[in-house]
Amino acid sequence: MLLLRNISLLQFKNYKQSEFRFDRRLVGICGRNGVGKTNLLDAIYYLCFTRSYFTKSDALNQSQGSAGFRIEAAFSLGNQHEAVLCILRENGKKEFLRNGEGYEKFSDYVGKFPCVMVAPDDLHMITGGSEERRRFLDTLLCQLDPNYLKCLIKYNRTLQQKNSHLRALAEKRQDDNQLLDVYDSQLMESGNSIFQKRKEFTSGLIESIKKFYFEIAGRPEALELDYESQLLERGFDQLLKDSRERDLITQRSTAGIQRDEIEIKLMDQSFRAIASQGQRKSLLFAMKMAEFEILKKEKGFAPILLLDDVFEKLDEGRMSNLLNWACIRNEGQVFITDTHCQRIIREFQELGVEGQQIHL
Repeated sequence: MLLLRNISLLQFKNYKQSEFRFDRRLVGICGRNGVGKTNLLDAIYYLCFTRSYFTKSDALNQSQGSAGFRIEAAFSLGNQHEAVLCILRENGKKEFLRNGEGYEKFSDYVGKFPCVMVAPDDLHMITGGSEERRRFLDTLLCQLDPNYLKCLIKYNRTLQQKNSHLRALAEKRQDDNQLLDVYDSQLMESGNSIFQKRKEFTSGLIESIKKFYFEIAGRPEALELDYESQLLERGFDQLLKDSRERDLITQRSTAGIQRDEIEIKLMDQSFRAIASQGQRKSLLFAMKMAEFEILKKEKGFAPILLLDDVFEKLDEGRMSNLLNWACIRNEGQVFITDTHCQRIIREFQELGVEGQQIHL
């Protein structure tokens, strides 16, 4: 079993200097809004992914008035002990060390300590655009396959370069098909690998999501999910050729895997258009539970599960189903935040499980 034993924070968000020790598989973190419950979960997530769950800029993860931060933790996996250290230096350089050994490429580190996070704003994954669902899919695949993450990094970097070049051509009123051909060749190389992985992977993921959705909802519903990609209809080479003129007009690349989507329907209609709040929340948790189960199966051990403020997001029946899965059927370590300390204690007692309480 993967367990986080302790974590120390220096200048990370609202934590000037704090240390926490965890002696149970189930950990309840309670306190008023604004005391740092979510920030503590984000620090755990950071050590698993080399980045924050909520912000892209590391500058926003530093304590106010501070330069840089440090997160240090001890994990255990079976009989193996792992020491992890993250340092963001004053010059903005970030370092990750595992048992004293540094990583030149963070892509080689991601997936060593699998983790699944559920936060209030995650509902955008259901109600928002396709980018949110692609991010969900990519987050899962990056923890399973280091090569996928490397291809994704390469593809996104090339896409940014191509878009920048398209804007420059429009400003100069020039054509430079030769350089665009080079960019397209690079996009195809990494993009085809990403597409094939997504195509092979999504059928199993979709079936798992549907299974958990019906379990949480407590009744069968006509839910359908499908992986959509422009590459299902045309090869990447032809797709990029056909979009060249449109790309020059719009000054951005309009075709490729960056437009992939997981389409969700309920009774043959758009899910986000007709689904109730309860149905949307049920689908969100079903997607996260499917992510958890797939990671557990592929890694051979359960990932760490971070549940932020979930008590406010589900009705009593759905909450009971989720907690039963997370705290009893799930073998991994679980961190749950709530503003009401007594509620966490009561839920643990009703489930018949022993948990640790941390009051902030």
